Amino acid sequence: MTAPADDAEAFLALTDKIARDRGFVAPSYKGTCLRRRIAVRMRARGQTDYAAYGRLLDQDPAEYERLLDALTINVTKLYRNSEAWHAVREQVLPELWALPTPRLRGWVAGCSSGEEAYTLAALWHAYAAARHETERLARLRIVATDIDRASLEAAAAGRYDEAAFAEMPAALRERYFGAARTAAPELRALLDFRRHDMLREAPPNGPYQLITCRNVIIYFDRASQEGLLRRFHDALAPGGLLVLGKVETLLGPARALFEVVDQRQRIFRRV
Repeated sequence: MTAPADDAEAFLALTDKIARDRGFVAPSYKGTCLRRRIAVRMRARGQTDYAAYGRLLDQDPAEYERLLDALTINVTKLYRNSEAWHAVREQVLPELWALPTPRLRGWVAGCSSGEEAYTLAALWHAYAAARHETERLARLRIVATDIDRASLEAAAAGRYDEAAFAEMPAALRERYFGAARTAAPELRALLDFRRHDMLREAPPNGPYQLITCRNVIIYFDRASQEGLLRRFHDALAPGGLLVLGKVETLLGPARALFEVVDQRQRIFRRV
C-alpha cells in the first residue's frame, strides 16, 4: 500500500475537520508527526486520499475513535527517565516542602494515563513519610490534566501492567502499588484528574508551585510551544518550578521568563 498523496491542502482540510469535529487541536502538532500518525490509520483502511479518508471518518465512528487513539497515544511509564525523577526528589521536593505557604499545588499537564501523576504523588508521599510529616500532605493537591477522555479514565483506574514499572524503584512500587499494581488510596487522595485542553483553555486553579509537562510539547509546533511556556509561567507562583522532558527546553521569549535550575534534567524556575 502506497503512502497518502502529498496534497498539503487536502491534509490541512482533514486536520481542520478533526479539530472541528472532536475538539482535537491537530494543526498544532508538528506536521511530520501528525502526518505519520494519520498515515498509519489510512494504510490500515486502504486509503491513499485525505478527502476520501475524511468521508470514511464520517461513515465509520469506530475508525474515528481509532484515529484519535493514534493521535493521542504516548509512550509512558511510571518513573520514566529515572534521572529526572531523582532530581525532582533531591532538588525540587525539599525546596517546595520548606515553603511557608499554607497550600502546595502541582500541575501535571498532559498526564496521559496517569503514570507521571502517580509518580509525583508517590515521591511526595514518600518524602513526607520519611520525615514523619504525612499530616502536612493535607495542604498538597496535584491537578493532572489531559485532553483525551480514555486516557483520563485509565488514569482514574490507576492500574498498570508490570512493564509500566520497569524504571520505578522496587520500594516505591511495592509500597504504593502492591501486588495488584494498583495505586494506593493515599496517592489517589493527592490527585485530581481533569479533562483540559492546554492549548485552548486557561490553566486550572493556579497558581502552582510546581508544573511538570514532560515529553508533551515536543509534539506541538514552535508557536504553540512558545505559547504554552508563557502559560506555564503565568500559572506558576513567583519562584515556582517547571519540569520539562529530556528533549525539551525553553524557546524564544520563554528564556527570559525562567532561570535554569538543572539544565540536564530540564528544571526551570519562574522569574
